[in-house]
Amino acid sequence: MPALILPVQGKYPEIGPDCYLAENATIVGDVTLGRDCTVWFNAVVRGDVNSIRVGDQTNIQDGAVIHCTYQKAATVIGSRVSIGHKAIVHGCTVEDDVLIGMGAVVMDQAVVGAGCIIAAGAVVLENTQCEPGARAATRNNSGGAPRRQW
Repeated sequence: MPALILPVQGKYPEIGPDCYLAENATIVGDVTLGRDCTVWFNAVVRGDVNSIRVGDQTNIQDGAVIHCTYQKAATVIGSRVSIGHKAIVHGCTVEDDVLIGMGAVVMDQAVVGAGCIIAAGAVVLENTQCEPGARAATRNNSGGAPRRQW
């Protein structure tokens, strides 16, 4: 059984060459995946109210949700990005070579610079700018607002 790939308002997802889509992954609407991407089980990439662009060799792991914001923010994800299990990436920009940990949340209009690592469970708040190479962890590694580690 193939992944669920659906149009929204006449916009069909564009899937690059050599991508792997798990059988119950869902790709909807104005979505473009680059080459060699993987979208794993129960992941949802939903471009229903704005666009989602994903670069080459990006990995969207099990249960992750990639969405955009109506009349506010598209979602742009660079190349060689790894988005961990059950992470939420919403209406933001994620540059190349980024790791977003399991269960992390990146909110509207945030920018995660190239080479950043967002720890499991961390929250990158709306309009936050994570400088290239920065590390964001949860406060006391137990939840709450992100902090930088150098």
